[in-house]
Formats: sequence, structure tokens, C-alpha cells
Amino acid sequence: MTLFHFFNCAILTFGPHAVYYSATPLSEYDTLGTSVKAALVYLGTALVKLVCLATFLKVSENDSFDPYQELLKALIGFIDVAGLYFALTQLTHRNISQNHKFQAVGLGWAFADSVLHRLAPLWVGSRGLEFTWDYILQGLEANANLVLSISLAALGSLMWLRKNKPKTLIPIIYACAGIVATMPSITRFATHPSFFA
Repeated sequence: MTLFHFFNCAILTFGPHAVYYSATPLSEYDTLGTSVKAALVYLGTALVKLVCLATFLKVSENDSFDPYQELLKALIGFIDVAGLYFALTQLTHRNISQNHKFQAVGLGWAFADSVLHRLAPLWVGSRGLEFTWDYILQGLEANANLVLSISLAALGSLMWLRKNKPKTLIPIIYACAGIVATMPSITRFATHPSFFA
């Protein structure tokens, strides 16, 4: 039963990536190399973020909200935007269109995030003797992250690859990129108990 639960959670976590690749024209244009390159850029970006978080942030003894630390976290969150910029503009892509490029980069980005953050907990935890909903929720979170990553790649494609942007959309595009980059700090602030007091 535990192996069955593991396979269910693994399919829920990683299956949508494979379905998205095969159901869209990405498989017809052979964009797997682009997705793998984007995944490698994500791994490098995650390593840089990890080093920056370990170097510049201090561990607080209590669970208080420190605006300075949250500002540093938000600034470190822009490393993801820089990595996505690199993946969209600097990597050599075969002759694929802009539509397929941002989809392939977003798919590789989301898959690398799922492998990096969810594979080990899934392997260790879902094979336990007791059924928990945590790993099913992790799979659903991976699905939401797939949509978020492809949306962020589309936003980056609008910002950096499209030459004739409508002038009225430029501030909206940059505001959305800033919100996505600072989302962990925003959610931490919104869920902190002093926010409701």
C-alpha cells in the first residue's frame, strides 16, 4: 500500500509536466534540450540563492517579523528573475518560436523546482506506514507551481523578448514581475499573527 501511495503522489507531482510537454507543440518541435538547459539554470539559480540566504540572513530566535530581513529575502528573490532572464535570452535555442521558447523554459524551470523541492520528501515520507495528505498537497502545489512558472516565463518573454510592447502594459508587466519575485515575503507578512492584531 505504501508503494502505491508513493506512485500516486509521484504521478500527481511529476505527471503534469510530462502531459504538458506531450500535449502541446513542444514535443513536435523537440524543445526538450531547451527545457533541460532551463532546468540546469534553475539549479544554478537555486544554489546562488541558497548561498545568499545562508550568508546574509540571520536565524531569529523568535518568530517576529523583521522588515530588514524580509527586504533582504525579497531582494534575493530577484535572483530567480535574473536566472529566468538568462534562460530566456542568453541560452542558445534551436530554431523555435518565442511561444515555444517561453513554454519550454517555464516547463524546465517548474520541473527542476519539483525535483529539487519535492522528490526527496516524497521518497522518504510517502512510503511510511501511515497515510497523510501532505504529499498529495505537495503534488497539487507542484501543479500550481507549473502554472506559475510558465506564467512567469511568459511574463519574462513579454518583458525581454518582445520588441513592440504596448506602452500601457509596461508598468503592469514590471509590477507583476516584482510581485512574483517578492511573493514569499508578501505571504509571510500576510500570514504573520501581528498582521491581524
